[in-house]
Amino acid sequence: MGVKIRLTAVEEIPENGSFLFTVRERDGTREEVILVRGEGCIEAWKNFCQHETDQRLDRGFGAAMREGEIICPKHGSMFDACSGYCDNGKAAGSTLVPVDVTVDDGVVYLTDDECAFLHEGGIEDDDGMPGSSSHLTF
Repeated sequence: MGVKIRLTAVEEIPENGSFLFTVRERDGTREEVILVRGEGCIEAWKNFCQHETDQRLDRGFGAAMREGEIICPKHGSMFDACSGYCDNGKAAGSTLVPVDVTVDDGVVYLTDDECAFLHEGGIEDDDGMPGSSSHLTF
């Protein structure tokens, strides 16, 4: 594990929604990630449905969630917030792509060596200001 980058406090993650942030992957591409509270877990997943990778789970106002599951807004497939696994709908049998995070003393940190934190919000929320990617570390 490399450097820990502070994302947010656990209390800032909606109980039925998500905390959206953007990372840069090793190949230079930007990717959106959602941070969610499941039943007994805090997990981060890349922000797309496994059935259609251009379908975002959080479209900028929080992922739809019910009873510990993330709901795809297009087809209604439901992914377990803790395991990322889907057992219904068009995405049945697939699992969301994980991003490593750690919770320490009520704070969530990005700990995934494969990506670097860019900013809160979605890709289009990048302000383009110098330093917006100052947290880049590999």
